[in-house]
Amino acid sequence: MILRDKVAIVTGAGQGIGRGIALKLAEKGAHVVASDIHAQTARRTAREVEILGCRALAVKADVSCRSDVEQMVATTLTEFSKIDILVNNAGIARSATLLKLTDEAWDEVLDVNLKGIFYTTQAVATHMIDAQYGRIVNISSIYGRTGTIGDSNYVASKAGIVGFTKSAARELARHNINVNAVLPGIVDTPLLQGIPDKYLQPMIKEIPLRRVGTPEDIGNVAAFLVSDEASYITGATIEVTGGWRM
Repeated sequence: MILRDKVAIVTGAGQGIGRGIALKLAEKGAHVVASDIHAQTARRTAREVEILGCRALAVKADVSCRSDVEQMVATTLTEFSKIDILVNNAGIARSATLLKLTDEAWDEVLDVNLKGIFYTTQAVATHMIDAQYGRIVNISSIYGRTGTIGDSNYVASKAGIVGFTKSAARELARHNINVNAVLPGIVDTPLLQGIPDKYLQPMIKEIPLRRVGTPEDIGNVAAFLVSDEASYITGATIEVTGGWRM
């Protein structure tokens, strides 16, 4: 129970990687604020956290809306009086080739995936600075390093997360706040299930470990990065890809 009595906010915690991270943090002893734009899925994750023996709070929040983020932080402080951990996981994709990409699709993805991390980090860091302690993990993507076809808005947001992580790590280090990024590869989430098998199988064959990742794989790395065992790691970008696109 290396995170016993720590308080963690996980955005996008209703399903997929966010849910996997929330449950892994709870397994390690952390109380979890499960934040999601969908209240029902946030409540479901919160119930699963409670089954693991930790306190949980479900919060409906759109991270691209500053007032939602501020309310999420205020609610967390009212319930738990502190915030030790922030995992910025909420993200969306609006796929289109470059010449067909609309202003609306560009703005929507950047607002959630990148501006959302700015809002949440800014709101939470104020309280972490007061406590002189904090651990922040930002979920990027291996595509933020390699690029891909048909998702330039998504890739731009994920590459931006890497740069933001390194800058935030430099600014916050003197306050004992560590900021790191995780770059998942192909992970078994609802998003993956929408990919036709004829496209998915060739991708899996390119993975040296010959399997897709699981939300628990990402949760394991996030749990390590927010633990005291990782106290000398900040500004890092860790690929969790099974070797894909290394």
